[in-house]
Amino acid sequence: MFNNSRRGRLLAVAAVAALALGVTTACGSDDKPADNAAGGGSTAAAGPVTITLQTFGGGKNFGYKEAVDKWNAEHKDITIKYDNLTDQFEQVYWPQMIQWLQSGAGAGDVVGIDEGGMGLAKAHPEWWADLGEFGLQNRKADFADWKWENGVTADGKLFGLGTDVGGMSLCYRRDLFEKAGLPADRDEVSKLWPTWDDFVKVAHKFQDKIKDTKFVDGTNTLYNVVLVQEAAKNGNVSYFDKDNNLIVDKNPAVKSAYDFAQKISQEGLTAKLRNFTPEWNTGMKKSQFATLGCPSWMLGAVSGDGGAGPDFKGKWDVAAVPGGGGNWGGSWLAVPKQSKHPKEAAQVLDYLTGKDAEVSVFNFAGNMPSNVQAQQDPAVQGAKNEYFNDAPVGDIFAKSASALQPVFLGVKHAQVKNAVESVVSAIDDGSVPYANGWKKLVDDAVKAAG
Repeated sequence: MFNNSRRGRLLAVAAVAALALGVTTACGSDDKPADNAAGGGSTAAAGPVTITLQTFGGGKNFGYKEAVDKWNAEHKDITIKYDNLTDQFEQVYWPQMIQWLQSGAGAGDVVGIDEGGMGLAKAHPEWWADLGEFGLQNRKADFADWKWENGVTADGKLFGLGTDVGGMSLCYRRDLFEKAGLPADRDEVSKLWPTWDDFVKVAHKFQDKIKDTKFVDGTNTLYNVVLVQEAAKNGNVSYFDKDNNLIVDKNPAVKSAYDFAQKISQEGLTAKLRNFTPEWNTGMKKSQFATLGCPSWMLGAVSGDGGAGPDFKGKWDVAAVPGGGGNWGGSWLAVPKQSKHPKEAAQVLDYLTGKDAEVSVFNFAGNMPSNVQAQQDPAVQGAKNEYFNDAPVGDIFAKSASALQPVFLGVKHAQVKNAVESVVSAIDDGSVPYANGWKKLVDDAVKAAG
């Protein structure tokens, strides 16, 4: 579904079609009509209301299982129906969500939006309920300024509140490091690679000893890590400048990230797996790679049943990322205007972005809260992740969360990102020659930007 092959493209189309066929079951709550659509969209439904929550992502995805179970146990008037629709945001979820939003039917009552879709979401106020009508404008102090402002539409309407932020680390297989004669202790591992050049040197040492495992999953994951690091040095922009002009071929951050991806591929350090695909998940289970870039939310993707799974508990660990930190990822929740129960949907959104729920998500899935009260909670600050060999993930991620700087993402960021990463993956699997990669990346980005 995520592959660059013809089969991969057909699977992606099939997944979109499958989502489309599910519109009648996935659309907002139930078929009770709203009785006050013009006056703040509140409802007076007889009996319990079901609010459909739609998200995306692999592994433990948004990490809402425990939070939803708690809500449903305590609320008899509003029930949350939780649907995680697909692993793929750019390829499947967002294109289908755009169709539903444009048509006015099919979207859930509360929907997740990755950072890559927020530029387009902000540009279409007509798609969203105004959360200010339900009192959520009072939540501003709960979020960093940039996280709050990204949930405000072009005409000043609050439409989304933040779920998580993407502080950076690097996950590694400590058992395989030991087998290769490398340090396995996370502090010692962090000292191995202050720079990406050092990382490559360690990779070769590893592969000299371990012949049946590659050091890196593929090109795309580390491409994104390097991209956000380099973007921070280049005005916090990646594919678009702050006037929404495409700058893929002009921004040194993109070229630096691409060059690094090509380097690790050419030097035979990757397992040639594109992240968030079934093959990538299988690769974790079969120990086909030993490291990957890990924003906080990636921990759930690794530890979940769709990732490495329970058999590898304690074998993974978390170290510092080469080159310093970075801010990759993070999402928001919004209420589509088509929801028949926007008042109740806003209540659910308010709960899921509140302190207690975001702490629950962090403890369950590892997603670092964007709610600043949750970030400061002792349960987050002092948290250790048992799956990752009791790594002090609270210390690793929480201390940096308040200092994260956002990378500007244009209206067509998701479309361009998918096009760019398809090429970054294609040079790794050999379907695009290295000599043609950069030109194709730029050309495909221009096409995707429209």
